[in-house]
Amino acid sequence: MIDTAAEIEQARALLVETPERPASSLGALGAAFLAASAAVLLAGVMVLGPGFAMKDPVYQGQFEN
Repeated sequence: MIDTAAEIEQARALLVETPERPASSLGALGAAFLAASAAVLLAGVMVLGPGFAMKDPVYQGQFEN
């Protein structure tokens, strides 16, 4: 037989509200930093353009014996 009292208690336990924590300003600061970093990187890509390529440096025998 089904124990309805136990099921009702389980349902009541699920309906109990948990206390809300106040919002953390550290999370908002991290999100703002991420958005600002993405904006700066995107601006750098737009300024340099699609044809930009970094060339390997040419060493002129600085480390030869």
